[in-house]
Amino acid sequence: MKLSGRRESTNYEDRRGKGGKVAGIGIGGGIVAVILALLLGGDPSEAIQQLGTQSVQTEEYVPSAQEEQFKTFALQILASTEDVWESKFKEIGRTYEPPKLILFHGAVQSACGNASSAMGPFYCSADKCVYLDLDFFNEMETSLGAKGDFACAYVIAHEVGHHVQNLLGTLGQAHSQMARQNETDKNQTSVRIELQADYYAGIWGHGEQKMFGSIEAGDFEEAINAAQKIGDDYLQKRARGTVSPESFTHGTSAQRMRWLKKGLQTGDIRGGDTWSGAYSSL
Repeated sequence: MKLSGRRESTNYEDRRGKGGKVAGIGIGGGIVAVILALLLGGDPSEAIQQLGTQSVQTEEYVPSAQEEQFKTFALQILASTEDVWESKFKEIGRTYEPPKLILFHGAVQSACGNASSAMGPFYCSADKCVYLDLDFFNEMETSLGAKGDFACAYVIAHEVGHHVQNLLGTLGQAHSQMARQNETDKNQTSVRIELQADYYAGIWGHGEQKMFGSIEAGDFEEAINAAQKIGDDYLQKRARGTVSPESFTHGTSAQRMRWLKKGLQTGDIRGGDTWSGAYSSL
């Protein structure tokens, strides 16, 4: 991506090194933790409550030069989402209220509960914030094989997509529905949520290119590859060699790539209906 000279959002809070509590996941670090995190869902409050918490001690944190570069990148992408979604909301007669980005390292406390960086980036609807440990960008390349700056941008845009769902009322309705559903139906509703957030990430990519022309050769392919690498079927097969479709919470690789591509191609906020059709048609 060509981002030189682009503005950085000021709508963020840097909590790196401030410590807190983390969700006690009971397994080791590395790819296993990341895979588990990605399968938990975009809004982590319920998963955190189930996992429980444990106190951790944090030392004085000094970010590396690379992490500071990641910070600049994240704030530039956040600024881009602000510009794109402000324009998209005007198209439908609405006013866009951007989410705040919370940067943390290791552990953080949100209005949805305490979280570990092993959970990956997440959106909390209770405080309308996107939470990001910048180390996740390294994990994407080294553990998941999702390389490239546009792949990292897709991750941020996906979480902002959940915020868009929240503003439009979709996320709240889905969560209310999930509270009344059995486990299988709840997981299917979660998949619908996540695929729509992928579509909205694609809308951002379409708008980014239209507004700024920053997309370079291979950028879209990086995002599509990332979507493939975080599909439930891909992650489950990699983690344990088998696949359990009834436990999917984000969608298969094919589904995630399809909805992201659709958003990238159309850029239409009125599209992306993952709700009205049969689950098998997603």
